[in-house]
Amino acid sequence: MGMEMRPCVKCKGEAVYFCSHSGQAFCRKCFINSVERRVKNTITRYNLLNPDDHVVVAVSGGKDSLVLLHILSRIERRFPKVKMKAITIDEGVKGYRERGIHLARMYAAKYGVPHYIASFKEVYGYTLDELVRKSESIGSGLNACTWCGILRRRLLNLKARELGATKVAVGHHLDDEAQTILMNMLRGSFVKLANLGPKPVKDAEGFIPRIKPLRYIPESEVALYAYFKGFDFYEVECRYVRTSLRDEVRNILNMLERKHVGTKFAIVRSADAIAPLLLHEYLKRIKFNQCRKCGEPTTREICRACEILEKLGIGA
Repeated sequence: MGMEMRPCVKCKGEAVYFCSHSGQAFCRKCFINSVERRVKNTITRYNLLNPDDHVVVAVSGGKDSLVLLHILSRIERRFPKVKMKAITIDEGVKGYRERGIHLARMYAAKYGVPHYIASFKEVYGYTLDELVRKSESIGSGLNACTWCGILRRRLLNLKARELGATKVAVGHHLDDEAQTILMNMLRGSFVKLANLGPKPVKDAEGFIPRIKPLRYIPESEVALYAYFKGFDFYEVECRYVRTSLRDEVRNILNMLERKHVGTKFAIVRSADAIAPLLLHEYLKRIKFNQCRKCGEPTTREICRACEILEKLGIGA
């Protein structure tokens, strides 16, 4: 005989979800309220939004970005001076991005948020598929998932700046953050760890600070929220992700979470504690320049994006 679900911790009604990391059960309505409350608390506690911010929301059409867009659009109504726009990065992966763009455009229109598209083809002259073929033909040894992320982040920052953004909001949830923290520890990338605290960091002139309102919401809860709200989201995985370190780290963390509930929260909270100390050292040692080729902010003479394009035989 299966264990009976305990009643909702808030209203004592019939629960539909048990939160293993908190030991609380929720009905559908109270679960939705719980997620929204935690997102709002994160925004307030870490001062992620100011009353006059111009926020560009990165919207892929997946569950994470659609949940973020929905919750931020609700918050925006209480702050009439806040301006919000949505942007979708089109990497140019055939059979992968098209539906995501359609959904991003549809939900942005539903919430009355202007929507923009920025493409690899437009800025770099090649789609990701074309870049992968070029990389393979010259035997560059570059990992598609890694350098796609670098090129995508540069494009997002570039377009957000063009749109007048003061903040870029991304739908990174607890699982994403735990994975990124562990990956940077494995690589010894302590400069990147310094930037992984909950507060937005203004690195250099030209860099738009990023905020992550879903940082403390597990992926499973983001998915359940999207399901309860009836979102038509897009969850086909990019075919290049299976070549990435992130995919391996994800599997390891999921295994640890199953055996030791709260592992992901513990990793993120640990990063929260050490990030300010690392950032203090990082700001003392690091000097920002403008990339010699593209003019974007970087700690190198040539930024990582231009370095990758150079290895592929492409001008920035």
